[in-house]
Amino acid sequence: MSFEVSAHAGERLCLSTAEVLDRDGNFYNANYRSARSQLKYICREGKQAYKPRFTFYGFRYLRVDEYPEGFSAENIRAIVLHSEMTRTGWLHSSDPMLNRLFSNIVWSQKGNYLDIPTDCPQRDERYGWTGDGQIFCRTATYQYDVRQFFRKWLADMRAAQHDNGWVPEVIPSLTAYKPGGGAWSDAVTIIPWQLYETYGDLSFLSDMYPAMEKWIAYIPSVSTEKDLWIGCWTYGDWLALDAPEGYHPATIELSKRGYSSDDLICSAFYANSVDIVIRAGELLGKDISGYRDLHSRIVSAYKARFRDRLNTQTEKVLTLHFGLTDTPQALADALAEQIISCGTKLQTGLVGTPYLLHELRRYGHADIAWSLLLRKEYPGWLYSVSKGATTVWDHWDGIRPDGSFWDDDMNSYNHYAYGSVADWVFGTACGIRPLKPGFAQVLIAPQPDRRVASLSAVLDTVHGRVRSAWSWTDDGIRYEIETPVEAKIILGGKTRTVKKGRYLL
Repeated sequence: MSFEVSAHAGERLCLSTAEVLDRDGNFYNANYRSARSQLKYICREGKQAYKPRFTFYGFRYLRVDEYPEGFSAENIRAIVLHSEMTRTGWLHSSDPMLNRLFSNIVWSQKGNYLDIPTDCPQRDERYGWTGDGQIFCRTATYQYDVRQFFRKWLADMRAAQHDNGWVPEVIPSLTAYKPGGGAWSDAVTIIPWQLYETYGDLSFLSDMYPAMEKWIAYIPSVSTEKDLWIGCWTYGDWLALDAPEGYHPATIELSKRGYSSDDLICSAFYANSVDIVIRAGELLGKDISGYRDLHSRIVSAYKARFRDRLNTQTEKVLTLHFGLTDTPQALADALAEQIISCGTKLQTGLVGTPYLLHELRRYGHADIAWSLLLRKEYPGWLYSVSKGATTVWDHWDGIRPDGSFWDDDMNSYNHYAYGSVADWVFGTACGIRPLKPGFAQVLIAPQPDRRVASLSAVLDTVHGRVRSAWSWTDDGIRYEIETPVEAKIILGGKTRTVKKGRYLL
């Protein structure tokens, strides 16, 4: 923020910041915890201006606590601050609430992408959590050109990695609560691979490959069982909604942060990281025969141990997403039935939610995926929109239906992780997916839903602009498609291969 003021020497201008107001409209920032988030300025004589150089504030509301005579709120300017990034992705629909959600996701990325991908920009944290970083990475690469941003943060990650291969859960690791666990430290493999897929730049893999190998070598050294990742620390399916009512994950017994098995989560991500190392190694000309054998053993061990223990939505989703079942359709059908039986709502946490809609669509349940996306009640992506949110919340019910707060201690209103759903809108609802890295060849296979009259996605890739838009008409569905490269278009079960150009279908 910046301001101008005319004052006498010694007079003070004091400002406080907040994200939300309470149910009575009062200023509220207890959720900032120990962060005061205040500006106290002592004036000199005459007209003067102020703009901080070495701090920033995460806020939606300002309170003027003390001011010189004649000062007005119109003298204050809010300044948007984030790392230099070029906008590359846009979503727009006929539904105003969806459009607000899309806007909230963009604003949460801007608010948290300042030098490092913070989890939140306002309270006494602002950490580069690896779990949040990898969860949101695909959406991040679609909405903005984040190549330089992540190149820098991955260098921080390499510097923070311990000699034994352990990757801390926070990068830079000024503090580390626990040894990084499944889905958090696996950012060391997941993020470089996503950057390669989006941009086609092999240097992300070559730069990170030694760190990937060190991470894969670390896991067996701490696991209590061969070929699985068992008995180790992890945040689990953080904030899962199948947890007991009223629980607090920072204080409750670790095994009750939702009902998903920590061992299953870690083992599933272990399999995925080894698979990424195999794919990256192939591209880089490495000897990956040992990793192929390891992956085969992990998959076999996973199926033997967890085949009959897939109880939660997250356990089913991870098993599907990482290809760890011999009966994917039956498992996906069971997932769909489970979602419907609990009121057509998700019960996943940070680990399961990013993949949930993708797996429903993959196995013929796109209608349920759409129902989850369009849900206006808690828990749903549009619930926070109905409460006036302008960024993505940490908790689905950060503000409850009665206006009370979920919690005073761990309740951020600018937390981008659940904004990862935008990659489903780009990649499934509008159907834009890369057939070759960097979108050198494109698949466009949209999944329209009658509950939304129209939807469009624009994605500026390294090869040019891709656009996929659809709208319902009296005669059917109108598709507008633009591609800068050869594309495969799938509509109504029919596949067309087209060259660069614009198409109306």
